[in-house]
Amino acid sequence: MKFETGFAGDRLEAGDPELARRRKLIIIAGLVVLALVVLAILTHKAPEDTTGIGGDGAMPRVTVVQPGRSAVSATVTATGTLAARREMPVGVVGEGGSVSAVLVEPGDWVRAGQVLARVERSVQAQQGASLAAAIQVARADARLAQNDLDRATALVANGFVSKADLDRRTATRDAALARVRVAEAQYNEQRARIGRLDIRAPAAGLVLTRAVEPGQVVSAGSGVLFRMAKGGEMELMARLSEADLAQLSVGDQAEVTPVGGKQAYVGTVWQISPVIDPQTRLGMARIAVPYHKDIRPGGFASARIVSGTAQAPVLPESAIQNDDKGSYVYIVNASDVVERRNVRVGQVSASGVSVMSGLSGSERVVALAGGFVTPGQKVQPKADKAVSARTGRSQ
Repeated sequence: MKFETGFAGDRLEAGDPELARRRKLIIIAGLVVLALVVLAILTHKAPEDTTGIGGDGAMPRVTVVQPGRSAVSATVTATGTLAARREMPVGVVGEGGSVSAVLVEPGDWVRAGQVLARVERSVQAQQGASLAAAIQVARADARLAQNDLDRATALVANGFVSKADLDRRTATRDAALARVRVAEAQYNEQRARIGRLDIRAPAAGLVLTRAVEPGQVVSAGSGVLFRMAKGGEMELMARLSEADLAQLSVGDQAEVTPVGGKQAYVGTVWQISPVIDPQTRLGMARIAVPYHKDIRPGGFASARIVSGTAQAPVLPESAIQNDDKGSYVYIVNASDVVERRNVRVGQVSASGVSVMSGLSGSERVVALAGGFVTPGQKVQPKADKAVSARTGRSQ
C-alpha cells in the first residue's frame, strides 16, 4: 500500500484521514493544558502567614511583649539532706555488762526516761543487799550508843559518872550515827549504779536506729546504741549560694519535697548559717519540718523557699529559651534588630515566668517564634495584646 502526503496552502492533505485526526487532538490538548497553567499562575494568591515568622519573605514578623514589672513572690530553690533537727545519741552511762533485754525498735515513740534496754545486774543486786544489811548493823550500833549515853547522863547528877566519861559516850554515839550515814550513802550509791544499768531515753522522741542486741556485752566504750530524734522533729539542711542565702530570713516559709515523693510538706527556716564554706562557696539554711513517715533522716529532698515579694517582669513560658549557657530571651531593640539577653528566672506560675534578673521590664521581648530568629537579625515586631494581658501589662 502506498501513502502520499502533501500541503496545498494552509490545508493538510493526508493519505490517511485517521492520522490527521489524531494530530489535531494532540495539538488541542496541549493548548488546553498551557491555558490552564497560565490561568493558575495569574490567579494564585500566597497563603497568609499564620506563624508570625514570615512577613514579606525578607524580614520575619515576630510577636513581642513589654512585660513591665509585677509583684511576684520571691522564691529560692535548694536541695539538701534530711536529718533529725535535734539528734540524740544514746549509749552506756554506767559500767555496762551483758544486755538482758532490748525494749524498743526503730520507729517507736518513747517518753523521757523510758527504758530502752536493760543490762544484767545480778551481781550488783547482791552488793546492794549487802549494803542494805550494813545500814541495819550501823543503826543498831547507833541505838546502843544512844541508850548508853542516856543512862550515863542520868547518873552524872548523882556523881556516879564523871564528866569525861560522859564525853566519851557522847563521842561514841556520834560516831555510830556517822557510820549509819556512811552506810546509807554507800547503799544509795549502789542503787544509782544499778539504775544506770538501764539505758534510758534522755527526752521524749522518736527512735531512729538501734545498734544493740540481747546478750551483747556493752560498756562505756561501746559507742552509740540508739539514735533518737528529739520530739520527732525533722529538718532539711539546704545548701545555697551566697546570693540566695542573702535573700532568706529566719521564719521564711518553705515547701519540702522528698526525692521520689509527690507530696510537699510545709516547713520554716529556723537557722541560717553565719559562715560560707570556702571550698564550695555554699552556706546552709536549716528548714524545720514536722514529723511525717515520708521524712526520713539521711534522705535527699528539694525545697522551695518563699522569701517575701518583689517587683519583677513576668513573661510567658514561650519567651524563655535555654541552652548550655543558661536561660535567655530575645529582645528587639529600637532598630528592630534581635538581641540575646541572659536572664535568671524565678517562680513559674499560671501567669507566667518571673524574671529575677536580666530585664527591666521596658524591653520588647520576643514572646513567640523566638526559636526561629537569631541575634543580629532584623525583624518586624508585632505586639500581642493577649500575651500582654496575661503578663499583667496593657498595650
